[in-house]
Amino acid sequence: MIKKLDKLVLKAFVGPFIATFFITLFVLVLQFFWKYIDDLVGKGLDLFTIIRLTGYVSATAVPLALPLAVLLSSIMTFGNLGESFESVAVKSAGIPLLRFMRPLLFVALLICGVAFMFANYIIPVANLKFNTMLYDITISKPAFDIKEGVFYDKIDGYVIKIGKKDKDNTTIHNVVIFERSYALQDKIIVAESGKMNISKDKKFLEFYLHNGWRYEERGPSYGINTDYIRLGFKDYKKVFDLSSFKLSKTPDSLYKDNYRMLNVKQLTRTVDSLKKSSVADFKSKMKREVYDNFEFTRIIDSGWANLPPLATVPTEQTYAKTLPDSARKMVLNKSIDKISTAKSALDVVLEEAKAKQKELRYHLIEWHRKFALSLACMVLFLIGAPLGSIIRKGGVGMPLVIAVIFFLIFHLLNMFGEKFAKTGVSSAFVGMWLSTMILIPVGIFLTYKAMHDSQLFNKEFYYRTFRFVRILINKFRAPKEEVQPA
Repeated sequence: MIKKLDKLVLKAFVGPFIATFFITLFVLVLQFFWKYIDDLVGKGLDLFTIIRLTGYVSATAVPLALPLAVLLSSIMTFGNLGESFESVAVKSAGIPLLRFMRPLLFVALLICGVAFMFANYIIPVANLKFNTMLYDITISKPAFDIKEGVFYDKIDGYVIKIGKKDKDNTTIHNVVIFERSYALQDKIIVAESGKMNISKDKKFLEFYLHNGWRYEERGPSYGINTDYIRLGFKDYKKVFDLSSFKLSKTPDSLYKDNYRMLNVKQLTRTVDSLKKSSVADFKSKMKREVYDNFEFTRIIDSGWANLPPLATVPTEQTYAKTLPDSARKMVLNKSIDKISTAKSALDVVLEEAKAKQKELRYHLIEWHRKFALSLACMVLFLIGAPLGSIIRKGGVGMPLVIAVIFFLIFHLLNMFGEKFAKTGVSSAFVGMWLSTMILIPVGIFLTYKAMHDSQLFNKEFYYRTFRFVRILINKFRAPKEEVQPA
């Protein structure tokens, strides 16, 4: 049954949470556009494409926005309640802090569940659509725009120069067009004036030129008997294909097998297959390379196990000593060549095995990420709620500073842990849960301090402590100063 106290806490939490979540999401989306601004500007993207791209980016940023929103809103909630002495009134009524936090604990658990469902079912699809669209935008050419007095070479096979454009942006003067023929020399079209239009379907650029000349050289490229042709015209129409400027649509199947595009069930299945195939393939390839390079392995039997160790064989009975002098060098060179060939083949197998292990690590990292980032909402709540209760400061100033500090610690630990896991320094479990393992004890410590009315952030407490320490130091120094001669 929800009591008035629960309603009070929930009402104080919902507003800051919604506001901080959307502000955080907005900042993360801006960070993306700042990073890829060079790939997006000048591509002539329509409003619908920009909205779709923003939606996919927003969806991929939700797992980071939720923990920060929970941390900041919990600090603000309990800070506001402490600043208005509502938390003091609740404690004076004999209600412990954990009971005060209980409704938000359930809310944090609910947010963890929503974050996991989002990361498992929505994020893979959003990542798939986002990467496909970003690839299409990146490889597309800049938007069509011919400027005065500038050679324009974005249309395949042509270079265009326009001396002057009228204010209507259609009438053009002093036009020069170079058509790449890849023969003796490029074809050239020169015109005094004309009009420039784009077809209704926006697939073609049409030039209607007036009073000009067309220059062309024909003949074999390997001889000197060529014909130079000059044709004059009153009116001439030149059409350019603009299909290369259109944003192409890459099929989603191009990225569907990437580890970021898979949910937990698909990742589990892929990890199991990678574990089984990597070991089996490595052993079979190693055995095959050795057996193919050394013929004696085809007739090998178990008798080699009964041979004495090489160290116990007398030097005069070694294999090299039994060879005649004329054949010894040739046999040794062939042996070295065989061993070098086998080593090269085994190095290739080893590199393939390392690539498989790397792929396995990346899939395991993504599997743990879905759970770790979801549980991070609860971890940061256990830090934010007692912190707000201790500092007793509402608003945005102090809570925002503290929230940013702890979120940076959380984010850096996440980055370091993921880096360790990707490079094989640690396992995927340790790397992806590093921030949780470090911050949970911090949250428990802060909760304990908040339950016992700690003066952890009280300036007067630290002032009195350092004053007492300074007095003790002065007392110890005083006898030594008296002993010194005048």
